[in-house]
Amino acid sequence: MTPHAQAPVRPVALVTGASRGLGRALARELAAQGWALVLDARDPVRLHRVAVELGALTDVSALAGDVADPAHREALGRAVDAHRRLDALVNNASVLGPSPLVPLRELDLTELQRTWTVNALAPLALVQRVLPALERTGGAVVDVSSDAAVEAYAGWGCYGSAKAALDALTAVLAVEQPELTVYAFDPGDMATDLHQQAFPGEDVYDRPAPESVVPALLELVCGRLPSGRYRAADLAPVEAEAVTA
Repeated sequence: MTPHAQAPVRPVALVTGASRGLGRALARELAAQGWALVLDARDPVRLHRVAVELGALTDVSALAGDVADPAHREALGRAVDAHRRLDALVNNASVLGPSPLVPLRELDLTELQRTWTVNALAPLALVQRVLPALERTGGAVVDVSSDAAVEAYAGWGCYGSAKAALDALTAVLAVEQPELTVYAFDPGDMATDLHQQAFPGEDVYDRPAPESVVPALLELVCGRLPSGRYRAADLAPVEAEAVTA
């Protein structure tokens, strides 16, 4: 009797902030490549649309919520546990802080605390929760950073300081977990809702579309490079593309 061929094991990715922008663009590409997905976003309507679209291609678990909420992070962890593996964690969810941007002398410290919680604390908390699943695969952690983490731009102190903290946590994690590949990823300027919040009233859609950054991001999601901090512009050409809904 001929034994039944086993179905190939799908790699699994957890992508936060997946209802729009870079997170959605990455999720679409991973689904097209056959990855199973655990997706998160705060907007349940947008996230549902993405889940329906990508559910036609692959296994999708979509959980709406705030990564700053420990109960929501635990729900994401349980969704990962159901797969018994995790090949990539992409900490993409971010908040800008005040919009319009304000100088540090005017910054509401509750805004600063919220921004640090979402942009730095929550990514580490998710790593802690799903680390056993990542260790089983020797997976990749990709923390989406910003040039504001390393450059001093007026008005960007809230967001930039949170991303700088994320960069530091990412670098230390890479040293402490050498069995994983751990990256900080600076995508550069993109035509996203967050970028629009930083410049209200301006047209930011002359910037590259998030889809143009995905090839560079995939180099890290698939763990093809040593752990470290990478800019999209240094990994793959980023060309302007039409922004689509």
